[in-house]
Amino acid sequence: MTPTKPLASLPDVVADLSRHLPPQVRLKRLLEALMDSFPCDAAALLQLDGDYLVPRAVKGLSQEALGRRFVVAEQPRLQEILHSRGLVRFPADSSLPDPYDGLVDTPDGHIYVHDCMGAALHIDGRFWGILTLDALTPGVFNGFDPDLFKTFVSVAAASIRAADVIDALEVQLKHQQQVQASWLDADHETELLGESEVMVRLQREVYVVARSDVSVLIQGETGVGKELVARLIHLQSPRAQQPMVQVNCAALPEAIAESELFGHVNGAFSGASQNRAGKFELADGGTLLLDEVGELPLSIQATLLRALQSGEIQRVGSDLPHRVDTRIIAVTNRDLAAEVKAGRFRADLYHRLNVYPITVPPLRERGPDVHLLAGHFLQRCERKQGLRGVRLSKAAQHWLSVYPWPGNIRELEHTIIRAVVKTMSEGHSRDRIIELTPQHLGAEPVRPSAELATDRAAAILPEITLADALEQFKRELLGSRLHAHGGNVAATARSLGLDRGNLYRQLKRLGITSATQ
Repeated sequence: MTPTKPLASLPDVVADLSRHLPPQVRLKRLLEALMDSFPCDAAALLQLDGDYLVPRAVKGLSQEALGRRFVVAEQPRLQEILHSRGLVRFPADSSLPDPYDGLVDTPDGHIYVHDCMGAALHIDGRFWGILTLDALTPGVFNGFDPDLFKTFVSVAAASIRAADVIDALEVQLKHQQQVQASWLDADHETELLGESEVMVRLQREVYVVARSDVSVLIQGETGVGKELVARLIHLQSPRAQQPMVQVNCAALPEAIAESELFGHVNGAFSGASQNRAGKFELADGGTLLLDEVGELPLSIQATLLRALQSGEIQRVGSDLPHRVDTRIIAVTNRDLAAEVKAGRFRADLYHRLNVYPITVPPLRERGPDVHLLAGHFLQRCERKQGLRGVRLSKAAQHWLSVYPWPGNIRELEHTIIRAVVKTMSEGHSRDRIIELTPQHLGAEPVRPSAELATDRAAAILPEITLADALEQFKRELLGSRLHAHGGNVAATARSLGLDRGNLYRQLKRLGITSATQ
């Protein structure tokens, strides 16, 4: 932390009000300007979302903090700032727990005696969230001019307002384009955890399609979160107050599939001792989620198609049609177009389901999102296990970035849970910050035996110098990471912890071209 000149960066913040900047970039620049003008080691913007305060931008904290959700009732410091109309400053020796304990970049993750203060942010007369500052050196905020800080808070609120307006205009433009393509309007944003380019696109898609009533086909690898996307579409739709009924098509026995989907009447078959509503009726007015729809037998596909075409069903054993109003969301990890070509899936049913296709990206294509998701799962483990805090070592963060995650988000979640359980089995105290290493996460030992290392080097890189091997690894890493970010050099640089200029020079030296050069 270096000496600062009060409000020295305020002109830059004001200038940003008239610039077209992505919302996340605008908020990060705001925090950078804040830390340039006021002496602090960490700053954060948190937005109120129901009972939670959600980090929108952080500086001086681990990036995994963006994946956290702070329950207001459990955080007395945040709660006090939230309910105050002015500046709140806590004594350096305050006994109140700090929400950022374990998230500040200190050797052991602990926040010891320190200065802490914050203020509530109001936009258009409505409460938006809070701004917090932390200085690890006690007494730094002594002599602090609260009026100067209030001025910055007012400008910060205007900057956030500008970010919200730009975000809303971009959503409106996307919405208008979709309306021209025969989609209905939407008036809610749906949040999916992630800030990568592919996830921003997915968030916009979910936002647009949620308020329409078209059938949606969600495809993607196992473990990417397809069911979550389906659930969010339902929750942001006009049908949100009605049920979403899920059918696991892979576990649907062909002999009773019609009964499960459409119901049956008393005596329709052996064992049918009473009338029973099927999934379509249970979802009437709401959403029917056909999970693993690619596993349906062809005979059931034909029956399902008739119901979708007519909007009517008949219970097994009954001749009376029953009209239902059900939105269909289908989910599969299969390539249904390929299944159609192979004759394993009906083309007419495929086109009926595929009115609006959504592909959920695999985790390996989401770059730095892996750290946000890891932070989310770490916080969940803290709550379930009653731990003071769990954080990732620098090596563990790097390992998360380079591991390909074939099992996607589900594998990441299980990896984090398993790692936390491992640390507990090692006798770590629940009252201390626990640091996870690559070995806890399941990585191979960092220092294999000399014999094993020699065997690997001989088998993988015969007759190659160390310099050439490092150069080859760098070329492959930069090339694959650049491809994962769609040729975006700025995003690639952020994921590698480099500045853009440095990455440009290395790409040029290695002869790697990018889409944004």
